[in-house]
Amino acid sequence: MTLPALPRIRISPINQRRWRNFKANRRGYWSLWVFCALFFLSLFAEFIANDRPFLVIYKGGFYTPIFVDYPETTFDGEFETATDYRDPYVRALIADAGGQMFWPPIRYSYRTINLNLPVPAPAPPSGENWLGTDDQGRDVVARLIYGFRISVLFGLTLTILSSVIGVAAGAVQGYFGGWTDLLFQRFIEIWTSIPTLYLLIIIAAIIEPNFWILLGILLLFSWVALVGVVRAEFLRARNFEYVNAARALGLGSGKIMFRHLLPNAMVATLTFMPFILNSSITTLTALDFLGFGLPPGSPSLGELLAQGKANLQAPWLGLTGFFAIATMLSLLIFIGEAVRDAFDPRKVLR
Repeated sequence: MTLPALPRIRISPINQRRWRNFKANRRGYWSLWVFCALFFLSLFAEFIANDRPFLVIYKGGFYTPIFVDYPETTFDGEFETATDYRDPYVRALIADAGGQMFWPPIRYSYRTINLNLPVPAPAPPSGENWLGTDDQGRDVVARLIYGFRISVLFGLTLTILSSVIGVAAGAVQGYFGGWTDLLFQRFIEIWTSIPTLYLLIIIAAIIEPNFWILLGILLLFSWVALVGVVRAEFLRARNFEYVNAARALGLGSGKIMFRHLLPNAMVATLTFMPFILNSSITTLTALDFLGFGLPPGSPSLGELLAQGKANLQAPWLGLTGFFAIATMLSLLIFIGEAVRDAFDPRKVLR
């Protein structure tokens, strides 16, 4: 009995050419791999930097403290509170019973305070804290890993949502034109004149902003980034012959916009998306640096920069934040340049 052959994935010649153009930009190509590797590792930050072991073997049982909060009585302790696995008493209980604890490479989470520092915080880099601690005694490497993850996730979420709204708004403007386009343009001019930073300051004075509140506020103003590009593509192509033919055959406006016009507009959209992601991450970093971003205590690259500014006697704080943000944004810029080359019809490989 022969198994049926798997269907082959066919890539159109134009997409093959775009991929070759993207790979030809070696700086952008390798930047994509480096950025994806860093982001993939940061998704498993709890397994890299945590103040809890990811596996405990105790009296023949297997426990995963990284996922479950076990009370201290689980390990024959005295209290019903959550177990502090860094406590020498708890470690002695597990060791005396022949148990084992398997720790992440960095035994600190982003909120863990090192109470055994040999010098007052912020402490310089050491074998215990590879990049030192901040002014509250928290490990800088752990906060850097978690801060990188939340920055990229925030930027990706904001970029995707704002792109969807911006593409839809620009498509409606460009396809229908006339009064729809005119009124929408006047609305965008008024909407973009609202100062975003002042609005954030007012909201931060009323409620404590968090991830989703910040995302919603910035989404209100970031969706206009792609409207002009998509609108121009739809205005240019809405009277092409194949669009008029589809309209004459009775195809609805929605199908014409989605099937025939949107692929042309997606070229410009995909070209701008890495730069929009860069801008989203920069906005969150700036808000955290000014104190209007994520709640206090959250892992943040902007907060790390603010600590470096406030503690000039601890240069490792400012340098760590600077090189982390510079590296991340540089990788995104290089990826954006490679994407721009990939979708450039004038770019031909010899």
